[in-house]
Amino acid sequence: MVRIEFNRLRFLVIDDNAHMRRILRTLLHGFGTREVYEAEDGAAGLEACSHFSPDILITDWAMPIFDGLELTQMIRQPDSNANPYVPIIMLTGHAEKKRVVAARDAGVTEFLTKPISAKALYQRILNVVANPRPFIKTKTYFGPDRRRNVNASYAGPERRKGGQADVIRIQPLLAKAKAQSF
Repeated sequence: MVRIEFNRLRFLVIDDNAHMRRILRTLLHGFGTREVYEAEDGAAGLEACSHFSPDILITDWAMPIFDGLELTQMIRQPDSNANPYVPIIMLTGHAEKKRVVAARDAGVTEFLTKPISAKALYQRILNVVANPRPFIKTKTYFGPDRRRNVNASYAGPERRKGGQADVIRIQPLLAKAKAQSF
């Protein structure tokens, strides 16, 4: 089992619902996090992302100004001022396959449906800290590798198209969070 030192991680929670931000802040503080920043919409979230340089971003899908999907697409611009590699956990009350695929294709790292639980949130954070996926850069996509299981001999309809892809290995947050195995 891996234990994460949450006190070394900075979180940014972006949600237009103050009650949901409070729930997330309470859970993150319960995990041991000291730095939790908040924003109430996509525009304020983008500004906060540049200002606070969070290690992990948790955003709602449906928000005013621009939603979590648009926010993710702006952050994932490789030449943006913010960290385009920041892990993004998307929150939503809708778990239809088309929404999960849209979030994945926008560059979301993990997907979490409401109502959330402490266990589910912890698992998503553990995934981005302990098992970061490499980033892929093609002509049409920049973000975490959308494939969970890599099979080099796969030739089916979901095979990556569009020519060569640059694979960018990112520095795991493990070093910062000093996760320990038990």
